[in-house]
Amino acid sequence: MDHDTLFSEYAAVRWRTLVRTGVLLGCDLADAEDLAQQTLLRCYLKWTKVERAVDRDAYVARIQLNLLRQSRRRRWWGERPTSTLPERVTTDGITSIDDADVLTRALGQLPEAQRQVVVLRHYLHFTEQQIAEATGVARGTVKSRLSRALASLAANPDLAILREGRR
Repeated sequence: MDHDTLFSEYAAVRWRTLVRTGVLLGCDLADAEDLAQQTLLRCYLKWTKVERAVDRDAYVARIQLNLLRQSRRRRWWGERPTSTLPERVTTDGITSIDDADVLTRALGQLPEAQRQVVVLRHYLHFTEQQIAEATGVARGTVKSRLSRALASLAANPDLAILREGRR
């Protein structure tokens, strides 16, 4: 197969995962789609290097994380703190959407480095070694960040309510 065909197949398979990863890393849907598109563009331009990578998914995740870091350095994301949160309306038919919203907000409260390791580990199912390669830190650092992040999430009262609701 030629370069374009191989890349097109890879992009088609990975698109949704790249977008969802962007959302879990703190982007809104439009920004997550832009991030996924930029990631795939970078992959296309360096496709021979991506193809030769020992772990292609970890290599692509590193590209995505680097692009996210660069974009956040360059512009303000428009977040404003507020003392009151809008009321949550729960309807039985959209419980999973509410759960996803609670989880996304809980992830958003973590420091970026901790959020990255949680998403890579629990959403993309990366090993500690893959996370270390994707984030460019030592495996021990991955372990400590993951441990701290999971402790913070375990202490989050909104997530405790979700856990209670499932019992």
